Amino acid sequence: MKQQWKFLVPLMLSGGLMACTTTSGPVQQEKPVNVDQTKSQPAETTKKAAPAENSKSVLTPKEEGKKLSDGKLILGSKEWVYVPSLKDNFNTRIDTGATTSSISAVDVTPFERDGKDWVKFKIEHDGVNSEEVSLPVERWVRIRQASDEKGQRRPVVMMWVEVGDLKEQTEFTLADRTHLTYPLLLGRSFFKDIAVVDVSRTYIQGKHD
Repeated sequence: MKQQWKFLVPLMLSGGLMACTTTSGPVQQEKPVNVDQTKSQPAETTKKAAPAENSKSVLTPKEEGKKLSDGKLILGSKEWVYVPSLKDNFNTRIDTGATTSSISAVDVTPFERDGKDWVKFKIEHDGVNSEEVSLPVERWVRIRQASDEKGQRRPVVMMWVEVGDLKEQTEFTLADRTHLTYPLLLGRSFFKDIAVVDVSRTYIQGKHD
């Protein structure tokens, strides 16, 4: 009898479990959780801020009419240019048609120093007579004129000049300009990328003290 009960008890229990399973409805299987979904997501995607427009530089009253908003100088067709090495201001023509600048030089004498070409000269024009200046030669150019088929070989030197509040070093061809109106001419190699020329105006930048 005891053996029969041992056999019936497990059978009854299994039947009860089966009954519970069938009457409680289908068991919903738990969906696997995606680990990435557990990370907190922002409620709204933040838009990247639009880049601010380039702020234009504010010109002071002293600079008004003398500079563009990007800082470039405005040059007239004529300007006063100060040459520190000569300690003098020169009435200058701003020439958009010329590539290299030119300065009125006399008594130009080439010589050699440390195996390199140098030149000494004086500036002379309309009462301006400078002391002798010696500078290394950057290169030589040959200027051809209608009356001279061979042309003239002229030295090109580097000199510092000041126009307004701008101080720059630029190339100058040494040439006798005593027969011309202006002792100094500034070409495109000087004002390219740093200045614009308004040919309707003159002496915009003023004279160096």
